[in-house]
Amino acid sequence: MAPAARLAGVKRVGAAAPQELDEERLLRRVARGDRAAFEELYRRTSPWLAVRLGRRCADQQIVAEVMQETYLAVWRAAGSFTGTGGTAVGWLWTIAARRLVDAFRRRAHHAQPPPAAAPHPVAPAAEEVALVATVGGDVGDALRCLAPELRDVLQAMVLDGLSVRETAVLLGLPEGTVKTRARRARTVMREALA
Repeated sequence: MAPAARLAGVKRVGAAAPQELDEERLLRRVARGDRAAFEELYRRTSPWLAVRLGRRCADQQIVAEVMQETYLAVWRAAGSFTGTGGTAVGWLWTIAARRLVDAFRRRAHHAQPPPAAAPHPVAPAAEEVALVATVGGDVGDALRCLAPELRDVLQAMVLDGLSVRETAVLLGLPEGTVKTRARRARTVMREALA
């Protein structure tokens, strides 16, 4: 057997297959133009991203457009992910959340109100589960006791890291209402923890 033929079936040390890498490493490979790494990143993250966006917007056409814009942005800007201050998945969600806000703005600009969020989620969103799992005890209890409209604002501003304006667009509320609900959420949390 020729040496090249023998080596063709052997995996080189340090050249892990994309499915063996974590998302941060996949992003670094995407930044170098690795299409297989991009496809693996998409395969891993697109199902939960679609569900998470679907919880924010009931219009599946908007969700599909945001998904496409998000992954295009990931392909183009993967090199800008530094890994400091967050995970690759968090970075991906930040891009998607901002693209969703942009989609709502475009829709509002064309005199069509954004579609309402899905009325009854089938299961708790991943960030809610993660928040309750990581924030236990009294804080977790206080979060569970918050009214849904207060929890939505707190989630968008704290977990998703959105500004007041972005939260207002995302939730379809006036900025003043977002500020009021954020203040009420902090007050309720403070009282529950006192």
